[in-house]
Amino acid sequence: MADGKFAISGLRVFGNGNGAKPDTVKHFAVLRGDTERRNSWLKWQQSNDAYAYIIYTGIAPDKLYTSIMVYNANEYYFSAMEKDLPYYFQIEAINENGESKRTSVLEVE
Repeated sequence: MADGKFAISGLRVFGNGNGAKPDTVKHFAVLRGDTERRNSWLKWQQSNDAYAYIIYTGIAPDKLYTSIMVYNANEYYFSAMEKDLPYYFQIEAINENGESKRTSVLEVE
């Protein structure tokens, strides 16, 4: 047990707000490099009701085990792919009220 005086700084309470969840992300596209197959450029239409996006990726449509959170942007440069494998991507928007529905899975060969 702590003994003496202590202080708490940066306390954050988790939960959902009372408003609407963000809409599903629109115009999600993944462009894989031709000369450097390990890289891809991800773009989507930015939503006014979201403050961040979560990108899911993996080597099978049902194994999207890697996720990346992107704040206040509508693009991301992804450079962690195996050059000879196809990759799969999904994205969802988030705000203080929850997460949007995920987009359909995109395959990039």
